[in-house]
Amino acid sequence: MPKLKTTAAQMVADARARIEEAETPAVIAMVDDPDVVIVDIRDPRERQRTGYIPGSFHAPRGMIEFWVDPDSPYFKEEFGQDKKYVFHCASGWRSALTVAMLQDMGFEAAHLKEGFSTWADHGGPVEKPETTG
Repeated sequence: MPKLKTTAAQMVADARARIEEAETPAVIAMVDDPDVVIVDIRDPRERQRTGYIPGSFHAPRGMIEFWVDPDSPYFKEEFGQDKKYVFHCASGWRSALTVAMLQDMGFEAAHLKEGFSTWADHGGPVEKPETTG
């Protein structure tokens, strides 16, 4: 097995040391705030399986850099607003890396520290996708 120069866990720890981390109760309080955009970067299958935060904007992690960059042909207007952005994934690892990278680009955002995994345990609202068939 190859020896990695930096582990994924170390990358996440480094990212968390330099970004804004939001605790779950604080983000729950932001759900209905029109000046906050909660961005779900999980895989579509994760959203299908476990539900999602009502009103959240789904942005696949692989497209984030392109969706936030106004000079990109893939730019999404959702990211051109003067609002607070809070990114989340399932456990906070992917969103920490994403927010650190966005910060490097000059895009300010926070991330949900514990991710969606404890959202419902804290009383956060969850919307389930409609099933077909």
